[in-house]
Amino acid sequence: MVDSRDRSTLRALVGEAVLGLGGLTHRQLTPVFEQLGMPPVPEEAGTKRERIEQSFSQVPDAELPQLTRGVLEQGHFHVSPSTRHRLEDLLWQEGAPLEIPKKVRRELARSLDLTQLARHRDPFLRLLDRFWITEELGPSIADLLNGRRPVTLRDRIERHVFRNPGDWSAEELFEELGVFNAGDARFGRFLEGLVSADVLLDETLQMETVSTINGPLRTAGIELRLTGNDGGYPLFTLVSMLLHGNQRPKNIIFASFGKPDIRFRSSVDNDIEIIGGRRDDTLVYDREIPTEGLRWRDLHAWWQEARQVSSESDARTDLYQRLLKVIPRNSEGQKNLFIAYHKILGPSPEDPALLPEVWLHWDHKTVQERGPEALLRSRMDFLLLLPQGQRVVLEVDGSQHFTRDRGRTPDTAKYADMVAADRDLKLRGYEVFRFGHDELKDLGAAQVLLRQFLPDMFRRFRVSI
Repeated sequence: MVDSRDRSTLRALVGEAVLGLGGLTHRQLTPVFEQLGMPPVPEEAGTKRERIEQSFSQVPDAELPQLTRGVLEQGHFHVSPSTRHRLEDLLWQEGAPLEIPKKVRRELARSLDLTQLARHRDPFLRLLDRFWITEELGPSIADLLNGRRPVTLRDRIERHVFRNPGDWSAEELFEELGVFNAGDARFGRFLEGLVSADVLLDETLQMETVSTINGPLRTAGIELRLTGNDGGYPLFTLVSMLLHGNQRPKNIIFASFGKPDIRFRSSVDNDIEIIGGRRDDTLVYDREIPTEGLRWRDLHAWWQEARQVSSESDARTDLYQRLLKVIPRNSEGQKNLFIAYHKILGPSPEDPALLPEVWLHWDHKTVQERGPEALLRSRMDFLLLLPQGQRVVLEVDGSQHFTRDRGRTPDTAKYADMVAADRDLKLRGYEVFRFGHDELKDLGAAQVLLRQFLPDMFRRFRVSI
């Protein structure tokens, strides 16, 4: 994927980190290269360092974020806290985090009661250790001469927060941790962790703390919003107040070869079933959509379980073929868009799932029967369900969208219906992007277009890929 972002700093830092693989044997390096997504280099290619450097040099800039995630999650070599901190900042910044000004951060800190936040010592310390460097400190000359262990920030937190509560305010603790100058992504994730059930262990305290934090946050157009639950406790996510407050999808009906025959098993529970036709003529995804949106990993796991496919790889291939098959044969543009999306992104299991032929409206009566109250545009060409409930529609427009008589006669009424349906979608919180069929008339052109479009779109909706 073409991406204008400068990743030279990330490349340099990851390059230093992967040199830690030098502690492995030549034989161990080969499978680890594969696990991390680094190109293979044969054992006879040189020393271990030379093999590592040669493999890393072949990693494209576009794949550096994925490699960085692998380095942070691996257990093959040690990554120092300061290096991990810098890698995380560079990786998280890729997702275009919400900007939280220093003034808002300080006002927020002044409003918090540190005694309440640190009520449960071990969970609170685990949160601090996760996001801040609390123990990496070399000994001073005086320490070395006197044989003393250096005093770390964690030691001082133990003293001023827990042994002598009241010594430090939340603002003073935040100052010591470096919270006010941290990257927006780190600060946002820290806030989400701070109000989580893992740290506060009490729903009432969670709600009170969120209310306190949201006061200053909302002046920046941001808030902690209830987006789900974690073992019965509320789960809060930092979101822009400018985003449409979409409800979570309950059923996604997609990839159908024709209009499905639907009936309600329970209208109270919105429990539907597809009757008639062959088993796979219509797909229904009825699992909860995660806060981070619907990713390929979610769709693959659902397909593998629903179809009882033993191999994860076979499940991915089988689902891809099933989705490709449903794209209308007379729309080469739609087909090329779908194939290009996969070729450009891989797709990685972490990438947003691209759902074809998604039913937006369903009416058991025809347009002729329903008359002027008929719902416009029953199906969407493609739908992406992105983080924090954002919904993106991709439409491929052929001549049938604005002509009749098989493209021979312009039809302004048909065009008016299309733009009216677009307005309705946008008012309901969907973002619509339209492609002309000629832009996607061959696969090569589709790939060129999407390599430019997808990075910009993902940044716009704060999707980390």
